[in-house]
Amino acid sequence: MDSLGNVYARLPGKQKKAKPLIVSAHLDTVFPTSISLQVKKEAERILAPGIGDNSLGVAALFGILWSLRERNISLQHDVWFVANVGEEGLGDLRGMRGVVERFNDNVIGYLVLEGLALGHVYHRAIGVRRYRISVKTAGGHSWSDYGKPSAVHELAALVTQLTEVRLPREPRTTLNVGTFGGGTGINVLASEAKCELDLRSEDPKTLLKLIHQVEDLFKNADRSGVKVLAEIIGERPAGEIPADHPLVQLAVTCTREQGLEATLTSGSTDANIPLSNGIPAVVMGITTGGSAHTPQEYINVEPVGKGLESLVRFVELVGGESSE
Repeated sequence: MDSLGNVYARLPGKQKKAKPLIVSAHLDTVFPTSISLQVKKEAERILAPGIGDNSLGVAALFGILWSLRERNISLQHDVWFVANVGEEGLGDLRGMRGVVERFNDNVIGYLVLEGLALGHVYHRAIGVRRYRISVKTAGGHSWSDYGKPSAVHELAALVTQLTEVRLPREPRTTLNVGTFGGGTGINVLASEAKCELDLRSEDPKTLLKLIHQVEDLFKNADRSGVKVLAEIIGERPAGEIPADHPLVQLAVTCTREQGLEATLTSGSTDANIPLSNGIPAVVMGITTGGSAHTPQEYINVEPVGKGLESLVRFVELVGGESSE
């Protein structure tokens, strides 16, 4: 383990000086420690909070290793299996930042596992900027001080302006206020209110334009008696490798070998960090499912075998050989 909480395991290859392949899966979920982790099994699926995102991804790290050993497959290169922290919520990909800092660019590339991404090959990383917006006023009594600014009212007005910003469909760009709160009582002019804002775009230039738009709104909302503070609390850099990159084509081939459709796509994952540093990375999945990030999250059992087999083939073909 490192100081961040990432867990590393090395499977040695035959060539000591060969660059390693890094296979990673984030071990954090969106859920608080208080949530019940009771697992419910049905005929064709398993339900539990975080079961697909990303408990199955972490389990697949072991599944790949066990499959390689069962088949007596030896590899020319080292494979590092990494269970990393900080992918969800406000983790800001700190775990993967630590992994990339450890290995730098002295790697073949990264295979990032996401439990529910079967059939999707991510090779483009969506840029993300996140803010915590705080509004502060003098506050007061809702009757005797009526007419003076309320932090809740001011923030609500600002959020309304944010949601009225026109966003392009191509490249896909999104804006979301995920949390909102403030005030101390129903008959109190709130002296403070906060919200958290998430901005994303497939195109870095479009994201930058959106950032400038919303930051102008922050500045315009700041005036005498109303203090607006916008703190950057997360930033996921964009990056990509071309669709014809060998790792992308290999991921597609290994997926299709299992009789599955392979769709090239973009997303915001741990792969953002290596891709933004010019290091090859792809994301592959293990199965299908639904209700991610809810207590009713589930995975479909039947596709797991095909998903795992595609991962084993990918690891083997990147630079391995059979010793049978």
